[in-house]
Amino acid sequence: MSGEQAAAAGRVPAGVPVGPGGAVVLSRVVPVSGRRWAVPRWVRRAVGPVGLVVVWQVLSGGGVLPADLLASPVDIARTAGGLVADGTLPSAMAVSLQRVAVGLVTGAAVGIALALVSGLSRLGEDLVDATVQMLRSIPWVGVIPLFIIWLGIGEAPKIALIAVGVAFHLYLNVYAGVRGVDAQLVEAGTSLGLGRWGLIRHVVLPGALPGAMTGLRYALATAWLALVFGEQVNADDGLGFLMNQAREFFRTDVIVVCLVVYAVLGLLADFLVRTLERLLLQWRPTFTGQ
Repeated sequence: MSGEQAAAAGRVPAGVPVGPGGAVVLSRVVPVSGRRWAVPRWVRRAVGPVGLVVVWQVLSGGGVLPADLLASPVDIARTAGGLVADGTLPSAMAVSLQRVAVGLVTGAAVGIALALVSGLSRLGEDLVDATVQMLRSIPWVGVIPLFIIWLGIGEAPKIALIAVGVAFHLYLNVYAGVRGVDAQLVEAGTSLGLGRWGLIRHVVLPGALPGAMTGLRYALATAWLALVFGEQVNADDGLGFLMNQAREFFRTDVIVVCLVVYAVLGLLADFLVRTLERLLLQWRPTFTGQ
């Protein structure tokens, strides 16, 4: 029986492919998540930045973008090579990374501790949350003069500025993560005999982990931003010091090199956090896009 005959006989709907003998021909169903693009993902992600650099170089080479306004990518690459060869750039990066690391650890410890006190206890919330909400509404860049008066012009105000910027992001996200834990999971844990510490360890903290990782990503971005502001304050080393020197001599190539280093370091830090997030949250399947 042919397909037309089977359709005419009412055995299969019209339009459905039918093989010899009237059997319906089945086709493989490919899930949306299983579809693969012909071009690798890293190539697609690189198209935008590479295209921007090409347009930039063309404008510089054609004289549309003068060198005294913005150096060309080729000149910037040549300058970056020279700064790396004489050790200036690695030394500045090491100093800036140390400032970010110390400020991040300090701010994260304070922010997470306050979030746990406020999130796990109503008394802690009453004592801590109102004060933190009041302080976080103050622009943290505006406290630089106070930090200079209190802490001098050495490393302390720079690290304190980074710590303040980091602490509020982690406080908000960890607190929201703790308070966002499903109440039914807490009831289930209680029914299974978990005490207060057991609930915190096995239910609340794992439930708050996604929020904490989101807060860490925001905190890292803010740490680099705070570093830029902090290193404008009487710095004698670091990427901010290089940028200040370059500004005095109108060296746009050095300024762009430092900005690129900031961007690359921030991108690497975000990549590390996203990798850590995938490792720690394997138990939590999420939507990955189509």
